[in-house]
Amino acid sequence: MSTSRFLDTRFAKWLVIANAMVPAALLVWDAEHHSLGINEVNFAIKTTGLVGLTLLILSLVISPLRRLTKWNMLVAIRRNLGVIGFFYIFTHFLIFFWWDREGSITSTIDEILDREYLWFGFGALVLMVPLAVTSFDSMVSKLGPRWWKLLHRLTYVAIAAGAYHYWLQAKSDKRQPDAFGYVVIGLIAYRIIAHEWDTHRELVTAHEKLAAAKKAGPKKRAFWSGNLRLARIFQETPDVKTFRLVNPDGGALPFEHIAGQYINLKLTIDGKRVNRSYTIASSPTRNAYVEISVKKAQNGYGSKHLHETWREGQLVSVAAPAGKFFFAGHESQRIVLIAGGIGITPMMSVVRSLTDRGWTGEMYLAFSVRKRVDVVFAHELEDLQARHQNLHVLVTLTNDPEVEWSGARGQLTAEMLAAFVPSFTRGPVMMCGPGPMMNGMRKMLVGMGVPDGEITQEEFISALPVQTAPGQADPSEELPEGVMPSLAFQKSGVTADQPPELTVLEVAEEAGVTIPFECRSGICGQCKTRLISGKVKMDVQDALTPHDRATGLILACQARATRDCVFDV
Repeated sequence: MSTSRFLDTRFAKWLVIANAMVPAALLVWDAEHHSLGINEVNFAIKTTGLVGLTLLILSLVISPLRRLTKWNMLVAIRRNLGVIGFFYIFTHFLIFFWWDREGSITSTIDEILDREYLWFGFGALVLMVPLAVTSFDSMVSKLGPRWWKLLHRLTYVAIAAGAYHYWLQAKSDKRQPDAFGYVVIGLIAYRIIAHEWDTHRELVTAHEKLAAAKKAGPKKRAFWSGNLRLARIFQETPDVKTFRLVNPDGGALPFEHIAGQYINLKLTIDGKRVNRSYTIASSPTRNAYVEISVKKAQNGYGSKHLHETWREGQLVSVAAPAGKFFFAGHESQRIVLIAGGIGITPMMSVVRSLTDRGWTGEMYLAFSVRKRVDVVFAHELEDLQARHQNLHVLVTLTNDPEVEWSGARGQLTAEMLAAFVPSFTRGPVMMCGPGPMMNGMRKMLVGMGVPDGEITQEEFISALPVQTAPGQADPSEELPEGVMPSLAFQKSGVTADQPPELTVLEVAEEAGVTIPFECRSGICGQCKTRLISGKVKMDVQDALTPHDRATGLILACQARATRDCVFDV
């Protein structure tokens, strides 16, 4: 997982710094022992300039090399090479100013104005000053990833000017300056071509994604609800359990789902009907069972019930999967998954599904947790990453300072993600976690250049226990026992009776009337329907505003008629 990767990154940084400082150390040693030749100042100027230009060019080589080798850790040493290269170039100028020009500002300015090659060399140095000053993490945060990237494109201009300076000052043998010039020209050409190619690929991918989504998106299936048997309970972490549900009759599940979707549970808590939606953590390729992984929240009405009362072997009332937060693999050849805490569950479904099917695209999973003990599916992620070279995992701890941990620490930052995901200016990106984290993350990703339309996020907020709400039917107005209310769907011209165990939405589906829906838990509000006449009662009505209630809107997924009703659908 990410632990070894971060060890390698830190080691690589120090290795680069140590090796890059060797020429400086040798130069100081030779100067102390007067071994720099007849013209010591000229030798020192040439050496520092040549080493500095070499390091700066190597910093440009990182991008194509990383793209070719897929070694993402290379990006971590790019800034080190650039900063040390600037150090040598600045030293190059200081030696020229202090020893060659004897510290005279006037003499230095006159020399620069008189010699063409110094125009370009001094110009390159001036351009590099803001680049060096903004090469620290604090400046990246202040400028923002987008503006920082735009500013640092000046690196190509500065290095090109430096290479031309070197070529102009060469008197006779220009073979080495020519070689430097060809390399710089090649790197600039690569940068332009790569940018154009990436832009073209993003447009093509966007069109393909749209076409594929229309063609291969989740198909509308007949609504399924019924009982599943709780086969196994796994303790993942101290406060997270995985519940495996299977077909009570054996065999395959009676429904299909897409990785990232969720199921709805019909629970009875303290004698009250409660609906809860939980993301599916298992892969759709494993159709013999479906798993949900639930964190026991301190004030979690539903999660506490599951953790404290569910036992293996019992039957659970489940409604068919739903949700538009999914990734099937046809949409793109790369997916970036960002999870916070228990938000890892839909991401695990995606990862499990793609690895099960041998998907050839690249998967990048960034997972933020408070403590090491909170890393759900830690061992499985390690095993999957070891077996699938296209799965890349980054885990960071935001707390737990005393625990031994060689991986990343702190909140996910733009720099951390940029180092982890190559060319991170495009999606798709899927996020799931606490609301504040996702809102901040979305702003940060857009600032990095990722289009907002290519970022999707999922968040479930648990509803409160069922309570009587204003506008629901008065029990005294209900029909006599055994008499089913009649539901008339006015625009569709369909009438159907409503059995007591079905909701208005379920009756509509059986009658062939289309009512949009999403969560079936009374949370999302997709199934709002206008009640023209009649009375209904609802277990949950969280998605209804006071204005909705005042204008006669009901939630079809929750409503049960208590008298004959007419709906505007």
